[in-house]
Amino acid sequence: MVDKILHEFVKECGYPRALDMFEKISSGKKLRSKLILKIAGQNEISLRLCAVIELIHLASLLHDDVIDDSTIRRGKPSINALYGSKNSIMLGDILYSKGYYEIVSLDPQIAKIISKAVLDLSIGEMMDVDLGSKFSPNLDEYLKMIELKTAVLIEASAKSAAIIAGIDSDSYANYGRNLGLAFQIVDDILDISADETTLGKPAFSDYKEGKTTLPYIFLYNALNLDDKEILKSLWGKELDENQTKWIKGKFDEFNIVHKCKEFAKELGYKAIASVSDEGLKEIVSSMIDREF
Repeated sequence: MVDKILHEFVKECGYPRALDMFEKISSGKKLRSKLILKIAGQNEISLRLCAVIELIHLASLLHDDVIDDSTIRRGKPSINALYGSKNSIMLGDILYSKGYYEIVSLDPQIAKIISKAVLDLSIGEMMDVDLGSKFSPNLDEYLKMIELKTAVLIEASAKSAAIIAGIDSDSYANYGRNLGLAFQIVDDILDISADETTLGKPAFSDYKEGKTTLPYIFLYNALNLDDKEILKSLWGKELDENQTKWIKGKFDEFNIVHKCKEFAKELGYKAIASVSDEGLKEIVSSMIDREF
């Protein structure tokens, strides 16, 4: 039903080329929609909210792929690889704009929450670009960036769904924020631990693209001075087999993947502690234990 509404939303824009491009976007896990439907139930309002959130999320991914020069998204060619960066950016703008157009038909309080989340998301994107200009092992900066870039929209989804359901929105917002942080950290772990086929993109892509994610922050802080310099020298570069092997060896030596998973689990526990819904607890568990 969410996919059907999404298709209708883009079709209503009245530009067949945009619809053709939109249909080439690989469908994702729809975590945000699952949350909304789990909290608010399936009804006309919740389904439309799902579609609005998915439009916004997809728009951010289109822009992300252009910023990162990514040619693969979820195992398939990205829109910028198929149609060029200009078209990808403009399609993202169309999806953002349609999302905002549809927001006005929702509860004003929900519209305000979603709009603020998109503002924060955009700031998070800019922070990500700024942090990507240098090797940055600052944990606080990283956590703030992923909160804005990833967690705020998941938080807004959960909070808005709680408003629809008439239940404590602050508790569900807290759940969504911690789930969102854990979700991004698991993504960062998978970049170094999953194989390319499962991941749908080349492994170690983050470091090559100049992203200093949690595994690299933890690794940097565990290394001696000489190895710190080696790790920094490999940042933002196309890694050869020996360099990749060196990084993997250091990850294993200092048990970095396990430490990152424990960090994500702690956030998951905070999310679970915020709500009593068993189904939402299962979402946390399945998200942390996922392989893609």
